[in-house]
Amino acid sequence: MFGGGGGLDPSKMQQMMKQMGIDIDELDAEEVIIRTSEEELVFTDADVQRMDAQGQETYNIVGEPERREPGETSDSATDEEEEGIPQDDIELVAQRTGTSEDAAREALEATDGDLAAAVSRLE
Repeated sequence: MFGGGGGLDPSKMQQMMKQMGIDIDELDAEEVIIRTSEEELVFTDADVQRMDAQGQETYNIVGEPERREPGETSDSATDEEEEGIPQDDIELVAQRTGTSEDAAREALEATDGDLAAAVSRLE
């Protein structure tokens, strides 16, 4: 774009881009997922830049993705996330009924996550 840019200092390059109406921001992204019909590309610890050129946003992602089948969950997902029962709900039902978290989890699963029904079931 600028003939290689090898001789330009970064601040001079930013000044030139600003004059051309191009603004670049570094994003503090934790995870980027690109889904296609055949796979998911999951970038963790990626460097992400957003470039705004005259109202058109472009994203640049630098990193090595993990390839997954569509819909596949990561190994870091907890049992509660896979089951769909939030840990906070389990703790709330256990506290309210004076039962164990395992019993609260079972009651929530049996009532499809309905807090009131789970509490009634255990009382």
